[in-house]
Amino acid sequence: MRPQTQQQIPLDTNTDFLRRHARGMLRSAHSDQPSKALPIVRRVHTARAFPMPRLTELYHARAKLQLKHMFRTLAAELGYASWDACKRDIDRRPSEILDRFRLDLGAFGDHEHVWFADQPTAAAWQRQHGGRMVVYGSQAVMMPA
Repeated sequence: MRPQTQQQIPLDTNTDFLRRHARGMLRSAHSDQPSKALPIVRRVHTARAFPMPRLTELYHARAKLQLKHMFRTLAAELGYASWDACKRDIDRRPSEILDRFRLDLGAFGDHEHVWFADQPTAAAWQRQHGGRMVVYGSQAVMMPA
């Protein structure tokens, strides 16, 4: 008789995580609550993932946003020219590349975070105090290691 082992649950790939995250972004963008919708609409506008010249226009047209616009936004935020380019490469990258999105989802809790306006300042603090840096746009967050 073989000893019983716990069933191994496969970890999500980076692509799987991004697909789930994009669906959540779309739900938020379609929300009637400005506090949920506006942050996502801003990201879509900044990434130029939907052809709308003004943020206010995009906010009022947010019902037209589709999953493909969320994918384009995520790809742009990760430095890719398109979602297809992102899909081809992202699973080869370390999972830490998605920590910025995990931070948005509250995966690291909301305590013991130290925010910095830029990465060089965060890196200087990290050399002195240690911790783990998560890049968040042009800013950075330091968390305990």
